[in-house]
Amino acid sequence: MSAKIRNLAEVSLNLVHTQHELLDSYRDELDLFSIWMKNKGMTKATQRAYLSDTMHFLHAAYPAEVKKLTKMDVMRFMSACREKGAGDEARNRKLSALRAFFKALIELEQLEANPAALIAKSKQEKNKIPSYLEEDELEAFIHMLGGKHYGRNLCIVLLMAYAGLRVGEVHRMNVHDFQADGSIHILGKGRKWRVIPLPEQIQAVLRQAIEERVGAKQGKEQPMFVSQFGRRLSIRMIQTVADDAFKRLKADMPSLAPKRMSSHKLRHSFATMQIRSGTDIRTLQELLGHASIETTQIYTHIDNKQLQNAMNNIAAKIYVPVQKYT
Repeated sequence: MSAKIRNLAEVSLNLVHTQHELLDSYRDELDLFSIWMKNKGMTKATQRAYLSDTMHFLHAAYPAEVKKLTKMDVMRFMSACREKGAGDEARNRKLSALRAFFKALIELEQLEANPAALIAKSKQEKNKIPSYLEEDELEAFIHMLGGKHYGRNLCIVLLMAYAGLRVGEVHRMNVHDFQADGSIHILGKGRKWRVIPLPEQIQAVLRQAIEERVGAKQGKEQPMFVSQFGRRLSIRMIQTVADDAFKRLKADMPSLAPKRMSSHKLRHSFATMQIRSGTDIRTLQELLGHASIETTQIYTHIDNKQLQNAMNNIAAKIYVPVQKYT
């Protein structure tokens, strides 16, 4: 064995050893945190993200006892995250995870104070313009879908692009969420339900997808979208459906190559179309399932066509005096 390979092996073994020590040291606190999150009704994705961020923090704090951790320990961790290149959004998510972790231990009578509670979140850019597809680009994107599970994948994309669903909401959908009146009942962020009346074209595709779907083989629920093995389609697979189509779209339309595209951009495209169609901001907030209207208002700033039209309206009224030169 070469020295380089031996060193890599030693590093790997040390990492594994440290991970085991970490779990042994903080197992009780992590178990309590996990139970607390489940009782709060947090989604599995949120639970995984919060546990991962908390483990990252505890790894930095090891071997200190949780009850001896201070505000300064949290601030050092957040500073280290910044130095390693974590952006404002990522750092704020980590801080939210730590606030929840310490809050859980306080509520479960394991701690008396929350050292992360009074640490201010990083200021994020406001009204950052999200990328989206124009209507012709969206049509071209949909034409890029294909394959064995075309009907299922088409339905997934239509729900994101023309009903504004998040990836996680598509993942959580069950057959009974599609109502007889053609609406869908969606469980969104914060475990809040909303009702979206679907256009008839999407209703027809959804009914067809239900007829063709593979029967679910696990649990009592009947997930709307399942894999070929009868399991609820994972979030990653839903993202892959969109990612594969985006790759083909960029190959076909090189002008889109510089754009960062993901499944969430379909939701942005839906919101943009709604604004252009004259949908009022409160109705759009309801359709998107935003807790705050400030989140929805970003879409009032992204429609360059409307801005151009507004400026064109006064173009004929502009007076510029002719300058005389001697």
